Amino acid sequence: MRKLTAVVLASAMALSVASAGAKDATTIDEMHHGGLPTGSMTQNPQSHMFDGIELTEEQRQQMRDLMQQARHERPVVHIDDIAALHELVTADQFNEAAIREKAEVIARVQVEQQVEMARVQNQMFQLLTPAQQSALQQNYQRRLNELRQFSNLQSASSLQAVSSTSSNQ
Repeated sequence: MRKLTAVVLASAMALSVASAGAKDATTIDEMHHGGLPTGSMTQNPQSHMFDGIELTEEQRQQMRDLMQQARHERPVVHIDDIAALHELVTADQFNEAAIREKAEVIARVQVEQQVEMARVQNQMFQLLTPAQQSALQQNYQRRLNELRQFSNLQSASSLQAVSSTSSNQ
């Protein structure tokens, strides 16, 4: 049972690393039209940054160019790191230090990916007119409020589940 749990955990970690890379490969057209191939608003709130913003064709092309450039420059999580983490998770003996070290290597790459994506999004934001920037800020505040409500609902349902479990004992 312990090995099965380790395999499932390693697989989940590998999939999360792979999907994080896939999220960053989204084109501006996919972002603008809401066609993000993986993840959701709750996983990556910035993925819908330009939804509802009317862009000129020139702005779209500039944003496509920025995304294309970023795609070539973004740091990549190496498959060998994912495989090594899997080997550590499925090993007979649990080696926390080695797992921590490998996880930190993978996390550093993910941080670099996030920084690069933020840099590109900032460049895209600078391409917008003041009116578009204002609309983007309003959309952001609306989505942030929705996420807060969603988070509060999750917290409330978790508390209800815990209290009903406690009262059944």
